[in-house]
Amino acid sequence: MTELIMQSLYSGLLQGGSYALIALGLALVFGAMKVINLAHGELVLLAAYIGYTVESKLGVNPLLAIPVAVVLVTLASAGIYLLVGRIKTNREINSLTLTYGVGVIITNLALLIWSADVRATSSSWMQEAFVVGPLYSMRSEVLFFGVSVVLIAGLWWWLSRSWYGRAVRAVSSNRDAAKLMGINPGFTELVSFIVAGIMAAFAGVALFSYGVITPSFGGVLTVKAFIITVLAGIGSIPGVLIGAILLGIVEALTVTLASSALQELAGMGLFLLVLFVMPNGLFGAARRRG
Repeated sequence: MTELIMQSLYSGLLQGGSYALIALGLALVFGAMKVINLAHGELVLLAAYIGYTVESKLGVNPLLAIPVAVVLVTLASAGIYLLVGRIKTNREINSLTLTYGVGVIITNLALLIWSADVRATSSSWMQEAFVVGPLYSMRSEVLFFGVSVVLIAGLWWWLSRSWYGRAVRAVSSNRDAAKLMGINPGFTELVSFIVAGIMAAFAGVALFSYGVITPSFGGVLTVKAFIITVLAGIGSIPGVLIGAILLGIVEALTVTLASSALQELAGMGLFLLVLFVMPNGLFGAARRRG
């Protein structure tokens, strides 16, 4: 039983890293613009299908699809920003309707291009077992957990140390004051959408490398990313990793000790519990005091 629990914790840790990679882009845009991009999950799914296309047509490792996914998904993300940027009134509410519609369009395009069949990688290298003592996982899970940690660290450094990162934080804090300091809010928000697109591209290829994908999966990814963003606390990038790992472990333990049918319920229960005890998320209050 002890080994089973250890394996469950290990699987939850790796799954949490994958969740964090999916949530990063949504957390960045939400923190920078107070806009919930309901098409974010569809962008991740688009990157996953690009990975599938590159692997199936060229017969290469899906990792080689990352540059293609970055270019195409970033362009799609920038296009969504250009649409959101045209909203002048009730931006937060109207952007929900707009991005939801964009997500529906992307889902139906995926159905037309790739059909509703379930897709998964055929790369034996990605699916090979990775053994750490008594613990087992796929090589792709460990690889993209490392990628997730590196990207989170890079994004945190970018936001705290680079000029554009500080500009994003300034615009999110006070848009009018940022204008007085010579910052172009529109361009800064475009940059945040572009960075979010890059994160979605990595997340999508990762998703394809260790799981299965269908066109209807985008909405599920968006909800999962939103839960993690709120768990972390708005604007907390390191908190995204911790919140995602916590969610992954809770879901893994639920599957091991109870039933896989309760996995999503356990995740939602954790979400509601944290909101009840800490309404600002795990790290939201600390950041606001700072």
